[in-house]
Amino acid sequence: MTYDTRPSEVTSTSQSHASDRTDLERLVEALALEYRTDRRRRRRFRLLTLLLVLVFFGSATGWIWLSPPAHPARFTAVVEISGLIGLDQNNMARDLESSFSDAFNADGAKGVVALINSPGGSPVQSGQLYRALRELKRTHPDKPLLAVISDIGASGAYYIAAAADEIFVDPASIVGSIGVVSSGFGFVETLGKLGIERRLVTAGDHKGMLDPFSPADLADQKILQSILDDIHAQFIAAVEEGRGSRLQAGPELFSGRVWSGREAVQLGLADSTASLTEVAREVLDAPTIVDFSIQPDWGSVLLEKLGVSIVRTMGVSDFTVR
Repeated sequence: MTYDTRPSEVTSTSQSHASDRTDLERLVEALALEYRTDRRRRRRFRLLTLLLVLVFFGSATGWIWLSPPAHPARFTAVVEISGLIGLDQNNMARDLESSFSDAFNADGAKGVVALINSPGGSPVQSGQLYRALRELKRTHPDKPLLAVISDIGASGAYYIAAAADEIFVDPASIVGSIGVVSSGFGFVETLGKLGIERRLVTAGDHKGMLDPFSPADLADQKILQSILDDIHAQFIAAVEEGRGSRLQAGPELFSGRVWSGREAVQLGLADSTASLTEVAREVLDAPTIVDFSIQPDWGSVLLEKLGVSIVRTMGVSDFTVR
């Protein structure tokens, strides 16, 4: 008798295929689980990276303030004024005034020092900060305001320094430049050579005053000179108010020229020669220095400088105290 074993073989093959499918399904499930786990890890990593980036830039730009700084019991408060006044977001009067206010109000500050290294800038910003410093002195009579000029303290920067009780310089510092200037360019002949005709329409006789593409007008120049003379008089009045009888009269004192630090002391534009460290140690008897200067927002510094560069490239005329 012969038996057909094929069904048995089919059954065995089916079981083998089922086993293979089971193994494959397990493998797929394992891979899917690993993928989901890996994806969760990547998501956590990205979130952690984003958090670290936010913390870093937040700390750098002042968005995050974790705790108030600890100050020593006795120190010299310093606010730095550097670069062009009014053309840098860190040199606007309102921001500098805030820093000086914090310095005056700080417990333990035996005096406030304006550390100056600036060629000047906007007469408006300089005048506003000058008046703000005079007011802070009035409301904090127990804390002297001193100015220390490093490389240069000229024009608008000296305007601000004049608010101080005393001004200290290096013998080689550049000091003074008590004057006002407005600069620009004229392109009339250049346009003619290029075959370009200027077409300017205004409502108001002086609305196009000092247009660089139109011929200079004597009446407009007289108007501008009157404005410059008025601003110059304000500058002189501030210096005379701040320095008082210490100023030595001379025909060139308010002519716009500069002097060395040594000459400035002789003329009464400065009181003595000393560095910041020497002033903190010997004048205020508080050698520890705490900086209250504005911390730059690095994210906007590039945009700020780009904007200033564009303004300069366009040749926009402005007034500068110098």
